[in-house]
Amino acid sequence: MDFPVGSRRLAGRRGCFSQYSHHHVAVFLLTFFSYALLHASRKAFSNVKVSISSQWTPLGLNSTYIVLPNETWNGNTLFPDTKTATIFLGLLDTIFLFAYAVGLFISGIIGDRLNMRLVLTFGMCSSAITMFVFGTLTEWLRFYNKVFYCLVWILNGLLQSTGWPCVVAVMGNWFGKSGRGFVFGLWSACASVGNILGAFLASSVLQYGYEYAFLVTASVQFAGGIIIFFGLVTSPKELGLPETGEGETDRAAREEGANRPLISGNDDGDDESNYSIQSDDVVSAPKAIGFVQACCLPGVLLYSLAYACLKLVNYSFFFWLPFYLSNNFKWKEAEADQLSIWYDIGGIIGGTVQGLISDLMKMRSPVLTVSLLCAVGSLFGYSHSPNDKVINAFIMSVTGFFVGGPSNMISSAISADLGRQEMVRGSSEALATVTGIVDGTGSIGAALGQTLVSLIQNALSWMWVFYFFIFMICMTVVFMVPLVVRETRDWLRQRRASRLAR
Repeated sequence: MDFPVGSRRLAGRRGCFSQYSHHHVAVFLLTFFSYALLHASRKAFSNVKVSISSQWTPLGLNSTYIVLPNETWNGNTLFPDTKTATIFLGLLDTIFLFAYAVGLFISGIIGDRLNMRLVLTFGMCSSAITMFVFGTLTEWLRFYNKVFYCLVWILNGLLQSTGWPCVVAVMGNWFGKSGRGFVFGLWSACASVGNILGAFLASSVLQYGYEYAFLVTASVQFAGGIIIFFGLVTSPKELGLPETGEGETDRAAREEGANRPLISGNDDGDDESNYSIQSDDVVSAPKAIGFVQACCLPGVLLYSLAYACLKLVNYSFFFWLPFYLSNNFKWKEAEADQLSIWYDIGGIIGGTVQGLISDLMKMRSPVLTVSLLCAVGSLFGYSHSPNDKVINAFIMSVTGFFVGGPSNMISSAISADLGRQEMVRGSSEALATVTGIVDGTGSIGAALGQTLVSLIQNALSWMWVFYFFIFMICMTVVFMVPLVVRETRDWLRQRRASRLAR
């Protein structure tokens, strides 16, 4: 019997949350806070840039007090002025992101082949140790060396990269297609919550010295890694529960495609043949697909390139927003740290709302494209924000909604969609690899952006930095256009098919 479209959608929504148990809640919270802690430690570095820059330059250039010449020039200083120190901080951001990007490609492959709980635990604990060495131990020992800083930060980028592919893959194992946009949209707020947590922790102890910001965040992250080791269950199979794909395959057969993937390589394929292939693969052990195979999946390269442009803008706000507020408006560093939280609040709301809308529309790319077009206007408006904290915070949150929201969606829900396409439904071990490709490509773009931001700001002004952001958002839209066309065409085809079936 053919059900009307409205009845099928209602049935799909009823089953969306009724299938979740306390195991799902535990996995949601553990993966959420594990990545939030990883992001909090990164945020600590961006929030103390002004203090680090002051520590690395002669005291006479950073203090109104009278300082002896010998104490000024023979102290523990790395750079002659704050401008040079700022360029080096931009270089550290760049090498971190390049190392992070390379690590994502590797971690995705490793996560699909090893126990993701162990990989995530190792990454969190070892990254916490490198954060302690970089920011706390070197300051306690009064050891300042540019090469050492670069090497430790490269290592930290590699270790931090173990987090995202693993947590997305674990979430993909537990949460199926039904309601994924809303669930992942809400869950992807973990990065923004981590930014807020990092800003709060850093600003609360910054008065005692920037080294304590690194100490506190590293300690909390290390403790989080221990909790992950003892508490995280990476797949329902470990508890003897059915995988999410199995239940969805049965429902898809009964409800005539009510839960068809939002991203599909071939919508004209025979449902019966797809079902038989999936049934055979359920019996056989899943095999991890290769890197090249994952790159060739429909939508992976386009979303990766779009995310490279978008993550450049999003991470530039992440790394430079507190510095921009302190440098451009002459606000205190602690106040700038706390005010920058509003960008993350906007990103949290944006990711959740846009994920819910994409679930209701059963399309991702059109929702994101509209948001990105609005982001152009919000970026232009924020570049002309007055020296008023209330107005600045409001425009900042709007910018976070339209920039951070789509970024959260691509890195989480859409990555899970891409890794769970019908052609790889039998290989549940593709998810971490696909996530690593998308986020790794995005991190390469973000790495290039951090160098360009510091160079543009020093050579021109902050206004030209915002013009650069607007250009990169427009490039993101260009890469999204083919995806919008394909999803819209598929949606129209389904509409015609449903009308004929009545």
